[in-house]
Order: sequence, then structure tokens, then C-alpha cells
Amino acid sequence: MSFHRLPRIFALLLLLCLTLPLVPARADYYSEPADLVERATMVYKGFLADPNMEWFQRNVDRARGIFIVPQMLRGGFIIGGSGGRGVLLAQDVATAKWSAPAFYSMGSVSLGFQAGADTSEIILLIMTDRGLNAMLSTDYKIGADVAVAAGPIGASAKAQTADILAFGRSQGIYGGVSVEGAAISPLDNWNRQYYGKPVQVFDILINQKWNNPQADPLRQMLPKPQRNVQPIGR
Repeated sequence: MSFHRLPRIFALLLLLCLTLPLVPARADYYSEPADLVERATMVYKGFLADPNMEWFQRNVDRARGIFIVPQMLRGGFIIGGSGGRGVLLAQDVATAKWSAPAFYSMGSVSLGFQAGADTSEIILLIMTDRGLNAMLSTDYKIGADVAVAAGPIGASAKAQTADILAFGRSQGIYGGVSVEGAAISPLDNWNRQYYGKPVQVFDILINQKWNNPQADPLRQMLPKPQRNVQPIGR
């Protein structure tokens, strides 16, 4: 290669570096629904072992539903926003049985972590029937009709009264997670792929008509309440 071509190459590399941040990131790195369920299981296990998540550990059995987003990426849906895919499981109040997972996308979340924390693990505890009913809608923006608050972090933390509590962490860093206005939508194609036929999220989560044994490790980790489920808030 001749030396007179080097400045042109360096200029092209510089231009590429400057334009890459303008390209929206992928919604996630998962190519298959089963991969997402497996990663969600690992994230939930990590929350259970985290000493800063004591409130979460003591109260997850009271939740009507749990939404796990293993990888929330900055710039995933819109420039300056964030996005990811997750699994939602619901608990039957009468039987305390957890449903199989339904797949959802989640976009435009404000992450209050330090600079450089471009990926985060998000878990939403759905504490009330109203919060769960909102999540069942085909296209929902969190906070439109329900109360949302950041989940308490630390052993002595106390939760606010809310329909949905949001917990988040990024590489051991804890920060504010604002999910107000985040768009939640069912991934019908992933639900169909995971269960082998067209399915409705209501039949997965509420009627519990569908199951995939691949999700059993996650479902078995979810707690069986030691008392009657008493949703927090309304």
C-alpha cells in the first residue's frame, strides 16, 4: 500500500467512528425466544442473590406479575432512548401458580446510571391487578393509567404505593430507573414461535393454557407465597 493513500484511509475511519453513534442499536442480542428465557432466568437468579435487593427478595411473592428485561440497551429504539425485549409471567392469586412467559418489547426508558452504563438489567414487579391488566393491552405506555415508582434498593428501603415497581442495575451499579411513558407491546411472532402456534397473551398469562418446558427452570425459581397474596397499592 502506498503511503499517499494512508491519509484517505484514516479520514474514512474517522468518519465511520463519528457516524456509528448515530445508528440505533439493536433491540437486543437474542435471536431466539428460548435464548431470552434462559437469560431472564439468569438475571432473576442474580437479583435473588444480590444483597442490595433485599426488599425485592422479600416481596416478589406478593407480585401479580414479573417482567424481566435482561438487556436494556441505550439507543435501542430511538436515538437518545433505550429498548429491549423481555418476558412477562403472571401469578394466579387463587392457586399461587406462575404462568408460562409471554414475550414483550419495551422501549424508551430513562436509565439513571453513570456514564458508560449502556446496558442494564430491568425487572418490573407488577403489584396490582390494575398494573397487570394494563400490561395485557396490545399497546401500552407505562404510567398512562397506573401508578409507577422506582423499586426500593437496600436492606432498610421502603416501597412507595404503586401498581408497578421498577428495579434496575448495570454491572453492579444501581441507579434510578424511570419507566414512565415506556412503550410495552406483545411480540406476537415470538409468542407464536415459542408455543408453536398463534397464541393470545391473555391465554398465556391469565388462563395459563400454554406451557413450554424450556421455561420450567424460571417458573420453578419464582416463589410460592407463604401467605395469601396481598397486592401492594390499588
